[in-house]
Amino acid sequence: MQSNNRNKRAFLPFILFLALFLGSGILTGDFYKMPILVAALLAAGFSLAQNRKKPLMEKVEEFAKGAGHPDIMIMVFIFILAGAFSEVATQMGAVESTVNLALSVLPQGLIIAGLFIIGGFVSISMGTSTGTIAALAPIGVGISGETEISLALSMAAVVGGAMFGDNLSIISDTTIAAVRTQKTEMKDKFKVNFFIVLPAAIVTAVLLVVFTFGSTGSVEAESFVWYKILPYLGVLGFAIAGLNVMLVLAGGILLAGIIGLMDGSFGISGFTGAMTDGINSMAELIFLTLLIGGMVAMLRNNGGLEYLLSVMTKRIRSKKGAELSIAGLVSSTNLSTANNTISIITTGQLARNVSDQYGIDRRKTASLLDIFSCSVQGLIPYGAQLLAAAQFAKISPVEIIPYSFYPILIAISGLIAIFIGYPKFKKTVNN
Repeated sequence: MQSNNRNKRAFLPFILFLALFLGSGILTGDFYKMPILVAALLAAGFSLAQNRKKPLMEKVEEFAKGAGHPDIMIMVFIFILAGAFSEVATQMGAVESTVNLALSVLPQGLIIAGLFIIGGFVSISMGTSTGTIAALAPIGVGISGETEISLALSMAAVVGGAMFGDNLSIISDTTIAAVRTQKTEMKDKFKVNFFIVLPAAIVTAVLLVVFTFGSTGSVEAESFVWYKILPYLGVLGFAIAGLNVMLVLAGGILLAGIIGLMDGSFGISGFTGAMTDGINSMAELIFLTLLIGGMVAMLRNNGGLEYLLSVMTKRIRSKKGAELSIAGLVSSTNLSTANNTISIITTGQLARNVSDQYGIDRRKTASLLDIFSCSVQGLIPYGAQLLAAAQFAKISPVEIIPYSFYPILIAISGLIAIFIGYPKFKKTVNN
């Protein structure tokens, strides 16, 4: 058994990682000044410098085994497929048609609430909150320009819808990370997660109607092509039916490609180019996942996880306390990294240990990790989501926060689920 001092020192690479990324943001006012991949690479190098009693190549092998763990590699494969599907569907025109279809059927008084609902559908289909914001934020700006609705409220509706899908989509990197780190099934996590956050989505839609009641002006939808929506409907349908996520994504890529080729949206080279662009867009996340996986392996080998588990569980006296500790751990990590996927990957192993020790069903653990990381990600002004929305609207991301109903409400829903013990499981499925 290693000493507590050794256990504590095992966390130094992660402390360095957060200090480089967060510290540079505080000092410069730009939380993306220090590329997160560079911070992770420096921290990974530091982790290899620890424990001098071991030969360097032995530590490199330990790091490589962690980075190449089956759970990590499966996540990488899914990230690759998700990126390819998202870009092929976008270039085929699926996003534009989906948005315009929804706008064409929404009453004027529900336009902002409808924008939130559209964002939820698009993001749950695309699996990316930032991609959803990029698609819908210009529409939100246009709506505000034609009505009395403030830009901040319009952007908050877009971000809220985007975070809804980020939290629930079967191709969202956060959902994939939560499911894989907890070794549970995607459809099971979806069912648990959906019923926890559904009240938050309903209340958000109602609040948006109330806040925009009596606004004047109008906005017209452009034409849409119904069959371009089929790839999203196909992905949703097959996912709900319980097909393997990689098969679902591969099928979505194939369907979107066939439609794009048949209607002339792109040729063979355009199709393959879109896939390449989508895969390349996931490169940073893939590299980060590998580096984090390696650092977690070093942390575990140096006794860090055991130490942190003992600190976390020292004052836990109940199952509810354990669930609160999981929520707090992933939230604080997300505040530091401004990346909900990385926060889940970083804390996933520890959360699983806590779940097993206190008899928490892993379906709920996966949901808590995803809910609280997405809540924080949708509220921090230095996160990619608020920064992107603010850039489109040419406002400060801080202006959006007061109207960020959904990210706030899903945290409240998550806390309520913890305190009332919802949902009730017939049996624990931890393996």
